[in-house]
Amino acid sequence: MGDFDVLVRGGLVVGPTHVVPADLAIADGLIVEIGPEIEGSAAAEIDATGLHVFPGCVDPHVHLNDPGTDWEGFSSGTEAFALGGGTCLFDMPLNASPPTVDGPSFDLKVAAAREQAHTDFCLWGGLVPGDVDRLDELAERGVIGFKAFMCDTGVDEFPAADDLTLYEGMARAARLGLPVAVHAESDAITMGLTERARREGRTSVRDYLETRPPFVETEAVARAILLAEETGCALHVVHVSTAAAAVLVAEARSRGVDVSCETCPQYLLLTDEDAERIGALAKCSPAIRPRAGAEALWGEVGAGRIPMLACDHSPAPPELKQGDDAFSWWGGISGLQTLRGTLLAVAQERGLTLPEVAGLTAGAAAERFALPRKGRLEVGFDADLALVDLGHEGIVERADLRYRYPQSPFVGMSTRGRVVRTLLRGDAVIEDGRLVPNATFGRIVRPEM
Repeated sequence: MGDFDVLVRGGLVVGPTHVVPADLAIADGLIVEIGPEIEGSAAAEIDATGLHVFPGCVDPHVHLNDPGTDWEGFSSGTEAFALGGGTCLFDMPLNASPPTVDGPSFDLKVAAAREQAHTDFCLWGGLVPGDVDRLDELAERGVIGFKAFMCDTGVDEFPAADDLTLYEGMARAARLGLPVAVHAESDAITMGLTERARREGRTSVRDYLETRPPFVETEAVARAILLAEETGCALHVVHVSTAAAAVLVAEARSRGVDVSCETCPQYLLLTDEDAERIGALAKCSPAIRPRAGAEALWGEVGAGRIPMLACDHSPAPPELKQGDDAFSWWGGISGLQTLRGTLLAVAQERGLTLPEVAGLTAGAAAERFALPRKGRLEVGFDADLALVDLGHEGIVERADLRYRYPQSPFVGMSTRGRVVRTLLRGDAVIEDGRLVPNATFGRIVRPEM
């Protein structure tokens, strides 16, 4: 036996503020030393010469659908995530059967994930009408927070939260010390525009985009912030698609409201013209915006007002992405494997440093959601690492995707950085682009409040 379990030697370590050449020592799943030419031996040594050592991605917004469905599950989803350098994801409560809205359904999801997940995971609980009294049992089991939709979900078992449910749920969440995450779009306006368009036979992609204009997001964000401010609840706005919504969040935070937001690659890298060209694989809500909207959103990322990226990976079987009626397609994008690679491809031209990329894809989410040993490469943190060859540039290939249904609007898009290895708490999960046979299974991670 050596002094350490693993020594990663000769890499370029991407820290919170700088990139430094250093060795990294691991023992008992934790980073125990970072420095040049660490003395000592290890049971395993990894030569990282020429590679950048990133913290494993921490993605706060993923839809895996175990148990009870044949959609994307923890096995294929977490394999894809690890191939992209991911080590901890937050699974959303809907689409599983049953959805995660109470203690028993939480237990079922944990049991399913423990037998399949190749990365660590956190679980969101659901906030839906009629379940406010069940938030306590979810909190006791260790949910990361509670997810609510302010508009129709398309899932009968997971209805949208009306304003009273949202208000009372936020008040309960505040007492429990957990955040509420909201999908913020005005239900009355989106549903009204959708019903009118379908009634008039307007069912193209452009017609769909026009039923979800940017202001339906900002209206709902403003309403959610008001309720959070009234209740003292920590609020997180998921998949922000407009600069105006990010500005509302920043303004509220400046006056003391505990609110944060995320955006997704689809809102930064795709435009409404791309959505029309790609079709069903690019349908999501909020909808993809025009180029000017994407540029404005990049400005909010660059200014630090949007501190984290999430993929909102929400896949569906291919048959739900068929036909000529854009409104009938399942609304969800597959992007779990390509989150960091597509960002790295444009980082330099967007003025993002490698530490900023690490913060956007790992550090900010871990900090916001009280995961004190995730998201950064520092002594005492979990040894969740992605060893990346940044000299590799290519495009997203369908054949390389490890989703259950390998389809994505990012196919053909530029990517940078080949993940050579992914380590989860010091154990190899990915080596040379492949899942390690009998790799360690992930574990549930609970917030430390």
